[in-house]
Amino acid sequence: MTVPEKAHAVAEVFDELDARITAFQANTTLHCKFGCGKCCFKPDIEASVLEFLPFALYLHQNKLAEQWLEKLESTSDPLCLILNPTQAGAGLCSEYKHRGLICRLFGYSARTNKYGKKELVTCQIIKTEQAEAYQSATAKIETEIEVPVMNQVYMQLHAIDFDLAQKFYPINQAIRHAIETVLQYYAYRD
Repeated sequence: MTVPEKAHAVAEVFDELDARITAFQANTTLHCKFGCGKCCFKPDIEASVLEFLPFALYLHQNKLAEQWLEKLESTSDPLCLILNPTQAGAGLCSEYKHRGLICRLFGYSARTNKYGKKELVTCQIIKTEQAEAYQSATAKIETEIEVPVMNQVYMQLHAIDFDLAQKFYPINQAIRHAIETVLQYYAYRD
């Protein structure tokens, strides 16, 4: 599979996941508080290179890859460079469509505990400010409501490219490696 094919396959996984999360939100009424983004300010968020291949390909196609690479190489800030706290609208991402997998999953997915039961993975704000909806969703995720399960989505990425999906980096390093992967792929093709 070529790098563009991998990026397209990841984008398809993300599109399907986004649709499943939208359905989950509709069935539970759980939602992020408008303008919150508190989870985005966690400095130790990690991601794989593979999940940022669609973003890196987009940057290359729009002749922005070198500019982003320079930004990434010149910062020591651990916060994701896609993060834009002044952003209006859906999330605080300047490139919301190209956000990482954990950014999509957190709040609206489940993990499987050691007993094989699904546990909703969400923030304290949703748990407390939407307690009734949270409790209802928690009770229904085993039998009544379909919820994305984190490890299953990560396994979908592993099936696309095990090597690019297996290692996790601080988010800015993952983005940088993805851009470098795309630039290296096109170095002799453009």
